[in-house]
Amino acid sequence: MITMITKNDLAKYSQQLQEIISEANREDETTRDSRSVVTLDQQSVGRLNRMEAMQQQAMARATYQRRQAQVTRAKSALKRIANSEFGECLECGEEIAAKRLQHDPTLPLCITCASG
Repeated sequence: MITMITKNDLAKYSQQLQEIISEANREDETTRDSRSVVTLDQQSVGRLNRMEAMQQQAMARATYQRRQAQVTRAKSALKRIANSEFGECLECGEEIAAKRLQHDPTLPLCITCASG
């Protein structure tokens, strides 16, 4: 069953994708310091505190990388909207289920191709 995505739906998806990008950028701005180089004086701070600080830095960097990947996916989805390709699987060309897009509008693959 093919259901066409309406202009209204595209506008909603576009807005949702813009919000994803904006939120990721805000998060990146507020967490910038947590990703910076860990500089602790070994004389005043114990080794375990330094290791903990380095672990927190690594987790902050991993979170940043996940957010950047999400921004990339959102920008790609916006390009697909602009090119009238949104909602089509990039692998097989079939329609991506509406519920799948509602859950995550950045998804470029139908469930069959994503599973395979």
